[in-house]
Amino acid sequence: MHNAPGTPLYPTLSTTSTPALMIRTPPPAPDSPPHQEKSPSGVTAAEVRKTLQRINPRKAAGPDNISGRVLKGCAYQLTEVLTDIFNTSLQQAAVPTCLKTATIIPIPKTSTVTGLNDYRPVALTPIVMKCFERLVMAHIKDCVDVTVDPHQYAYRKNRSTEDAISSVVHTALTHLENKDSYVRLLFVDFTSAFNTIIPQTLVQKLTTLGLSFTLCNWVLDFLTDRPQSVRIHDVSSSSISLSTGSPQGCVLSPLLFTLLTHDCSAIHPSCLIVKFADDTAVVGRIANNDESDYRQEVEHLEGWCRTKQPLHQREEDQGDDRGLQKGQAPPPVPPAHRRDCGGSGLQLQAHQRLYFLRRLRRAGLGSSVLTSFYRCVVESVLSSCIIVWHGSCSAAEKKALQRVVKAAQRTVGRSLPTTTDIYTSRCRKRASCIMKDPTHTCTLNCLSPSPQAGGCGALKAGPPD
Repeated sequence: MHNAPGTPLYPTLSTTSTPALMIRTPPPAPDSPPHQEKSPSGVTAAEVRKTLQRINPRKAAGPDNISGRVLKGCAYQLTEVLTDIFNTSLQQAAVPTCLKTATIIPIPKTSTVTGLNDYRPVALTPIVMKCFERLVMAHIKDCVDVTVDPHQYAYRKNRSTEDAISSVVHTALTHLENKDSYVRLLFVDFTSAFNTIIPQTLVQKLTTLGLSFTLCNWVLDFLTDRPQSVRIHDVSSSSISLSTGSPQGCVLSPLLFTLLTHDCSAIHPSCLIVKFADDTAVVGRIANNDESDYRQEVEHLEGWCRTKQPLHQREEDQGDDRGLQKGQAPPPVPPAHRRDCGGSGLQLQAHQRLYFLRRLRRAGLGSSVLTSFYRCVVESVLSSCIIVWHGSCSAAEKKALQRVVKAAQRTVGRSLPTTTDIYTSRCRKRASCIMKDPTHTCTLNCLSPSPQAGGCGALKAGPPD
């Protein structure tokens, strides 16, 4: 790529932006001292150089076709110019259009595609902008308490789906120990949550959380007037500008979505709202057949979605309301929402994958290669969320799981860990990580053995006997 002499690599930044969308500092009260806004601290050359050196050279290039290998190899030469560009962008609260340009690559969600909703729009953005976003993300985390939403288990360190499921199951089973009580669960799945973010609403919440007005304006400019085009193989569409949503694939998108939904919390002590990204579960602890608090909680969530949040309720948004009482089997899951989970379902999936392990052995592969394949393809299925469901498995189900492990041992030719060993080691590892994290919502009691269950009682996957 060659530039004419005197032609800058990126266009000059301008403060002229959409003034109607800019957030202005409110005038001070008559009796209060003048408000002095704290301007965002700029990035240093050392921070920019460190970010450039951490670029993964195998990542796909953005619309500018500048590869990560070039940026990483020329980190020392590009540090000064990129530092000036980044600091000027932060000072003027404006992002160059060339850095906001994105190429949308449709990725199929399922093997059988029946419509446009079966594609996930992944955005390819310039790698230079990804480096800039990482630096801005560090500034946002320094200014805002990212632990403001303790029940959001996505996009956070030392959090996983196992923690979210364990929180729901532990809350439900603990309440079911009480007399004349049952639990209602509402599962909500929002469609295209990232693509329906309204930047103005997000900026208002960022201001409430204490982010500086200049940085809020930068985020607003980053999310508005974004040129995008769709590319399928070698065919590209014409470009259009969007001012709604946060592209999937941007570094800042997960953090912004988490801060956007931080106030989606329960208003009644008898209810709990657990979130993993846009997947939401409402747990209603019902006592004496009084569902008034739970009904109000559901109405509050619906109003939150319609008026206060950009997650518009549409026909595609899915919800499943289910009830569970002590000693009563849960209602059947509709076929459209049914998934095999627990010991019996995973045992069948893992047993089917042993076929490929036998084929590799017949091809003459060594024991080390077969062991690696087993751990990646078979054991990963057997150990999926194992700390949640293994404690409630019956003796017959555990024997069925062990038969799969023994069959794999005969094929591989070496000893393999049992599911009980994996379960025990994972529980101890999770307990150790939780003890080191004072902001984690789970307590050590959630992972302690229960005499009634004979194992991890708080993480049982079914109602107690």
